[in-house]
Amino acid sequence: MENEQVGGWIDAKAAAERLGVKPATLYAYVSRGVLRRRRARDGRRSLFDAAQVEELARRGKPRRPPGPGEPAIESAITELGADRHFYRGRDVLAMAESRTFEDVAAWLWTGDDGAGGEPWRAREDGVAAAVAAQSGLPAGLLPLDRLQLIVTALAVTDPLRHHLDPEGVTATGRALVAGLVEALPQPAGRPAADRIAERLWSRLCHRPPEHGGGLLRAFEAAMILLADHELAASTVAARVAASVRADPYAVVASGLGVLSGPLHGGASYGAERLIAEVADPASAARTIGERLRAGERVPGFGHGVYKSGDARFTLLMDMIRSAAPGDERLAAADAVLTEAARRRLPAPNIDFALAALGAVAGLVPGAGEAVFAVARTAGWLAHALEEYGRRGPLRPRAVYVGPPHAGPPHADPPS
Repeated sequence: MENEQVGGWIDAKAAAERLGVKPATLYAYVSRGVLRRRRARDGRRSLFDAAQVEELARRGKPRRPPGPGEPAIESAITELGADRHFYRGRDVLAMAESRTFEDVAAWLWTGDDGAGGEPWRAREDGVAAAVAAQSGLPAGLLPLDRLQLIVTALAVTDPLRHHLDPEGVTATGRALVAGLVEALPQPAGRPAADRIAERLWSRLCHRPPEHGGGLLRAFEAAMILLADHELAASTVAARVAASVRADPYAVVASGLGVLSGPLHGGASYGAERLIAEVADPASAARTIGERLRAGERVPGFGHGVYKSGDARFTLLMDMIRSAAPGDERLAAADAVLTEAARRRLPAPNIDFALAALGAVAGLVPGAGEAVFAVARTAGWLAHALEEYGRRGPLRPRAVYVGPPHAGPPHADPPS
């Protein structure tokens, strides 16, 4: 039987072909509420909503539901697709190409379009305290280490930090993000900027954005792509903190602590060091070969969610190539990608693209971690807002596998 479409509904064969799945999978989607189905007039065939099938095909196959023993948290913030994610139903790639970081953060927090509003400003006393707290730190400290100190200094100077209503949290969020950026060291003589992305650039780069702003646009796109990613490890930590009504600064501090791990936000620093080791394109094969020979993981490749490719990487690398064609550091990064493909390593991820951006733009060491941290603050606070609106703490249970207990503490010994 040929594929059939009736009034916006298509038959099982057409739906399965469009989705690239077996017909039995369609009915599994129906049982999970992913697809709508109705009977054809002849009563023998099933029809599926064509628009819904098309949307599912665009997003990719839905992730499996949590298995037995896996914690599940309902959230309306971010959905993971086959190669990208969606903020409250909107494609993150489209947002990264056209929106400001402030607009995207406000969308994550409130679902209000275009709510980025006036330039975000930090509390002056908070920034002064955060700058003073860094006075005794050693030179060459990575930006992420500074951010963990800065958030604490900002917190202790904010008398409104315990206001957990939505308006209070979003106001705190704007000041907190601005404070994280403005308390980082900045070269003298830089003009003031309104947008968070440009302000953060000025703290992480020794030269102003190039004429035309191509790399700055890629920099802001990276912030948008990294603003949230569902229940990543740092976000789980942030939600647990918010569930016991920790204030927004404590929520962000919780996220920062987890983000620093090399298997999470710290992965971009590993990719940054990898590219730095490639003095010229010809040395890429030796650099990767030595790492593999030593049994080391090659950072910036593979992803736990996007098994067949990370579209965030593709978009960001395309923006970098468009902004800086012929750049020697871009050539080194491309040589790494070519060698990784030759050796059939997993597909590159956004950590590699972020490291390539840092190399091409001349950002300071560890800049990728700072971009990740400031951007993800928006996501942590979005998840905190959800937790503040719920009852009770998040309290996972352990499956005890240790030795059996010896009975009640004061039980008589057996006779």
